[in-house]
Amino acid sequence: MGKPLMLQEADAERIESLKKRLRARTKIEVVRSALDLLERDAERAERVAKWRRAAGVVARESRAALRAFRPHSRLRRLD
Repeated sequence: MGKPLMLQEADAERIESLKKRLRARTKIEVVRSALDLLERDAERAERVAKWRRAAGVVARESRAALRAFRPHSRLRRLD
C-alpha cells in the first residue's frame, strides 16, 4: 500500500503545473522524475568530490614528474 504525503498547497500547485508542462499522466510520475533527477545530481556531486580528493592526492607527485621532464623539453631546443 502506498504511503500518503502531506503537501503544502503551493507544492501541490507546482506538481500540477509540472504535470501539465511535462505531459505526465499522474502526479506521481512528476514526483518520480524529480527524484530521478535529484539522485543523478547527488551521484554526480559524490563523483566530483571523489575526483577532487584523488586530484589532491596525486597533485604533489604530478608536479614533481612535470619538473623532472622540464629540463628535457623539446620546446627549448627548437632554435
